[in-house]
Amino acid sequence: MDLSGYTTLTRQSGLMSEMQIIANNIANASTTGFRQEGVIFSEYVVGTDTGPSVSMAQGDVRNTSFLQGNLTQTGSQLDFGIEGEGFFLIETPNGERITRAGSFTLSQAGDLVTHDGYNVLDAGGAPIFIPPDTTKIDVAGDGTISADGRLLGQLGLVQPQNPRDIFREGGVMFRPETPLDPVEEAHIVQGHLESSNVDTILQVSRMIEVQRAYELGQSFLDSENQRSRDAIRAFGQER
Repeated sequence: MDLSGYTTLTRQSGLMSEMQIIANNIANASTTGFRQEGVIFSEYVVGTDTGPSVSMAQGDVRNTSFLQGNLTQTGSQLDFGIEGEGFFLIETPNGERITRAGSFTLSQAGDLVTHDGYNVLDAGGAPIFIPPDTTKIDVAGDGTISADGRLLGQLGLVQPQNPRDIFREGGVMFRPETPLDPVEEAHIVQGHLESSNVDTILQVSRMIEVQRAYELGQSFLDSENQRSRDAIRAFGQER
């Protein structure tokens, strides 16, 4: 295969990765707290001793969108939506994680947990305990939690120092690779959940563009393959 074929193959590989990410975005258009992803393409230019430089494309960097999703009213005392920046802080067996999905419940021990059973942490990094005799839970805009008028603590809202250095785990949960800072001006809305920020129309449009670009690249590879076959056949006949 010549250099043009290898260049096209790297492009095809990047387009395939983008198609998979777009499909995942569309599939999670209704997932609470889901953050849309995109692909960043990089270009590698390598000089050669025998001719012009060679340019290769690689699309393996995922870019997470931090646009605000719509807040949908649920009426549940343990559903919380974030307006503005920030993430809820979650404790998992693999360390602290962050998420925008604020649909929580209570464990048998009375701790505030995710639906996967992971503890939701307060501003000090400790689990949040709700007394078993509680009938009414109130959460203020700054995250302060009260149970039947008794102050319990404050939901931990954090923001990575570098928002680009987070890695998706489990769909709506992220692993931060940079230190986390408390968010001072975030606003929590009780009884609401933040919807996915996926723009379905734009994602479908982009999927069509990527599909056409992939088909064009495949057509080029097929043509190059046929050209090589014809050249080999002609060379064999001459001999």
